Amino acid sequence: MPAPELRICLDETDLEAALRLDARRGLTSHPKYLPMRLHYDGRGSTLFGELTRQPEYYQTRSERAILHDRAEEIADALGTDPISVIELGAGRAEKIRPLLGALSRAGRLDAFWPFDVAEGEVRDVLLELATAYPDAHLGGIVGDFTRHLAQLPDHHDTRLVAFLGGTFGNFTGMERSQFLRDLRESLRPGDWFLLGADLVKNPDVILAAYNDAAGVTAEFNRHVLYVLNHRLDADFEPDNFEHIALWDNDTATIDMRLRAMKPMKVDLAALDLDVSFRVGEEIHTGISTKFHRGELENQLHAHGFAPAQCWTDEHDYMGVFLARAI
Repeated sequence: MPAPELRICLDETDLEAALRLDARRGLTSHPKYLPMRLHYDGRGSTLFGELTRQPEYYQTRSERAILHDRAEEIADALGTDPISVIELGAGRAEKIRPLLGALSRAGRLDAFWPFDVAEGEVRDVLLELATAYPDAHLGGIVGDFTRHLAQLPDHHDTRLVAFLGGTFGNFTGMERSQFLRDLRESLRPGDWFLLGADLVKNPDVILAAYNDAAGVTAEFNRHVLYVLNHRLDADFEPDNFEHIALWDNDTATIDMRLRAMKPMKVDLAALDLDVSFRVGEEIHTGISTKFHRGELENQLHAHGFAPAQCWTDEHDYMGVFLARAI
């Protein structure tokens, strides 16, 4: 097989510029905010991995069970043609592997493309999967899937774009609509979209996942301040910010924040920017929307996708939705 093709849409310079823009824009806004993506540097990814192993954090465990138990059904639902699979936000491509295995066993895995911002991780995954799937074409995209969906590979076979892990819920309503429009424009009729989404459930279950007893979510949330300290020569005092997770029943959304526990003035030397905080002032650090099945299927249909099937875990905590571009 030929060496994997790598499409590099951004590099460290782009990531640094985006970090500076995000920090300046967010910390000079009212209310202040920092995008969720800033949490995921090396240590942030490690903390998130630890978070997924906490007993309260049902999301990863539930979605993994669906993909493990229903991989053959999902593969069958995709028809009989060879499939090129693209995973958005692939990371180590661990979530998608049961489905890759099912397609490979059926002789239908034509290609796999991990899509992620971390070039090193994309290269590592491709090297690892070259051994696991020697007959599949492999390639990778180093980019931001909110900006670079036009770079999706198109070798004229049927494509499946997978977006797993519940990340779709981290978008605002406008961002979700824009993402679905951009994705649909990048696909041909007949291509598939596989979406993992967190479903509406007892708010106590949801809140516990964002306030785990071991405090891993709190540490993960505060980690964004360490990122700014390290990358922008800032002098945040992370321990003086309280982790807050609020449930909004009207919008079915968890709102994560960091609340200042004392007056502070923070210097971001790399930006030549000073930011003041009052006691109780908050930085909004991310949302996680939960979905009713019918509501999400309506959103997909409104943006050019025909919902085909939905698989859930035994508790109906998570859903994996399959839809086809029309």
